[in-house]
Amino acid sequence: MTDAMGSPLVDAALHPVRGHMAFESCVEQLGSAIRLGIFRVGTKLPGERELAEKLSVSRATLREAISALRAAGLVTTTRGRGGGTVVLPAAEQWPADQTPPRRAEIDDVIVFRSVIEPGAAYRAALIDFDAAQRTLLTDSLADLAAAETPADYRQADARLHLAIATVCGSDELARSCSAVQVRIHQLLAEIPFLKTNIDHSETEHRAIVAAILDGSADRARDIMTAHCDATAALLKGLLK
Repeated sequence: MTDAMGSPLVDAALHPVRGHMAFESCVEQLGSAIRLGIFRVGTKLPGERELAEKLSVSRATLREAISALRAAGLVTTTRGRGGGTVVLPAAEQWPADQTPPRRAEIDDVIVFRSVIEPGAAYRAALIDFDAAQRTLLTDSLADLAAAETPADYRQADARLHLAIATVCGSDELARSCSAVQVRIHQLLAEIPFLKTNIDHSETEHRAIVAAILDGSADRARDIMTAHCDATAALLKGLLK
């Protein structure tokens, strides 16, 4: 199965590359889309031609970027009829050549998120939703309920937050939310999957989406603020 390029979340994650860092930008965007579960484990990436056109790069540059993803253990590629590049399950530990984030880095992403995501929820609640936007939010919420493993849940969680930013119609906001979700996703992978916290999060997720769809901007912002604060408290308490 290949993930469709027409998905709003794919559109939010992949943008034409600008400047001279074409290779690095391709690796960043594709790697982020994989880590957030926009391209899901076991599915094929879209074809070279489609991805190269989406990112506005040559197919040679795209192949180099995919090679880097293979080296990082994010994908595997097979050749010939029926072949393609398939997303692999995420590693559960930090790579050997990396170290866990320092306290200052954790505090930085927490502060950034506390500004970006409540603001996105507030703005989303002001939108006059069309059917596609409403479906994106409700389907993203349903994915959380259907998650069967902690890894599935955390990816579905990230996709819901990105969906909220995406319906606002701002590419800059979607990119900022994608960036912060990548960092939060990495940090959450370092702490236990706590049922009590997940139960609270589920309640908050439903309330946030309900407030957004009801047009209750203040309520959507306030619940999202509490939701981000709860995650921040766990990260501060469980990460060194």
